[in-house]
Amino acid sequence: MIRAAFLATALGVAPATLAAAECRLALLLAMDVSSSVDAVEDRLQRGGTAAALLSDPVRRAFFASDLPVALAVYEWSGRYNQQMVLDWQMIDSPDDLTRAAGVVAGSQRSHNDFPTAMGYALGFGAAVMARAPRCLYKTIDLAGDGQNNEGFGPPLAYRSFDFDDVTVNGLVVNAADFEAETGLIAFYKREVLHGPGAFLVIANGFEDFERAMRIKLERELTPPAIGSLPVVEDAG
Repeated sequence: MIRAAFLATALGVAPATLAAAECRLALLLAMDVSSSVDAVEDRLQRGGTAAALLSDPVRRAFFASDLPVALAVYEWSGRYNQQMVLDWQMIDSPDDLTRAAGVVAGSQRSHNDFPTAMGYALGFGAAVMARAPRCLYKTIDLAGDGQNNEGFGPPLAYRSFDFDDVTVNGLVVNAADFEAETGLIAFYKREVLHGPGAFLVIANGFEDFERAMRIKLERELTPPAIGSLPVVEDAG
């Protein structure tokens, strides 16, 4: 009883809410496979995600609480081109995490010639999140190297789908041109970040994806930080 009360206090939730939850966080990672991402960059994104999941700081954050984390991963590009990479898995042990990372590392992209339909990507993410295990918090991570250029954008997605208790964080992959980078970062800040504590991490090219993903995952998964962080414009 004392341990449960301490955990509820650390996570900032009522003990009754804690007792009803299957997990403390439903974490849904969204990988950009639009036509602007070439084959080498796609491998860096998948490999970087897998390596970040297995890094020591992220491993510690996954298992920093008695309540597990539910993890899922999907890829997105055009308006009708989303695909699950890893469906919901409860990460109860280091072996579970290793297997999940292996699925991501070994996956192959489903599409490579479609544009960047962020609104549709977020709508798909909302549907995936709706069938997640019952968790205390829900977070979608939208990684990308470009602005929305097909269909409706993130603001309409947030009005049209159920995001009431979902935080959306961003991982921006900087382009080579400084002005393009500045525009993309501003776009994510203005239109993509959503919910309390939403934040942005910047990768300096896909070669830097692993570092950026590790920083983001560690921050999201560390229990005292979940759902209680102030909005931070960017990190990394």
